[in-house]
Amino acid sequence: MSLQLGLIGYGAIGKHVEAALKAGSIENLELVAALVKRPRNEGLLTHEPDRFFAHRFDAVAECAGHEAVRSHGQRVLERGADLLVTSVGAFTDTTLFERLLAVAKANGKRLILPSAGIGALDILSSAAVGGLDSVTVTVRKDPSAWKGTVAETLVDLDTLTQPHTVFDGPVREGARLYPQNVNISAAAAIAGLGLDRTRVVIVADPTISTHIVELEAKGAFGRFTFMEDVAVSEENRKTGKLVAMAMVKSVRQLASTLVVAA
Repeated sequence: MSLQLGLIGYGAIGKHVEAALKAGSIENLELVAALVKRPRNEGLLTHEPDRFFAHRFDAVAECAGHEAVRSHGQRVLERGADLLVTSVGAFTDTTLFERLLAVAKANGKRLILPSAGIGALDILSSAAVGGLDSVTVTVRKDPSAWKGTVAETLVDLDTLTQPHTVFDGPVREGARLYPQNVNISAAAAIAGLGLDRTRVVIVADPTISTHIVELEAKGAFGRFTFMEDVAVSEENRKTGKLVAMAMVKSVRQLASTLVVAA
């Protein structure tokens, strides 16, 4: 019997997951329903939470933003499904994080944080076992990616000619201020030193057309650096193409016989 999957959100990420399923590149898994914001009840899509949760799910993948985690995360776990969260920045709210962990434990389910848009979480979480001294995540995106954020109050994004740092501080604050852009920093923080001790540097950079993420960690294991330079999603300039690809990988591994880089 196939694993039953639900999606919360049907944008750049959700559509890629469905496309991979239709192409046959994800085995032993069936997409049952997707919960969307705008009024819509057609095919697998519904904007009505009660209609969505009337289905039985083995796992639900959230790819809709922080509010979706707050509004629906607990119900997913209480209904007996594992919850995959891409909007990890929602967990800058410690109360929310601890509540979902408690609900998952009480129901024998898992709260899964996919690697999504950032690599090296495997080595970072491994290094954390021996002890970390410092972790810094630097996120560089072109000015258009920062439209609609607090960055607009700090610098004129339209006339920017040189890279400009719009935030440099703890991930807990940076991920809260930029909820659509730096969820990757929250994932790195939870994998390593935590939200308050992990530093994030956020840069609006008019000299690039891609998203560049750098991660540096030091600890008892030694030191490592990681850098990715990824193409921007056509559907959403705030996110990279790699995020949707990585989510397909994470969903595939839910039901796969072979699991690589768990």
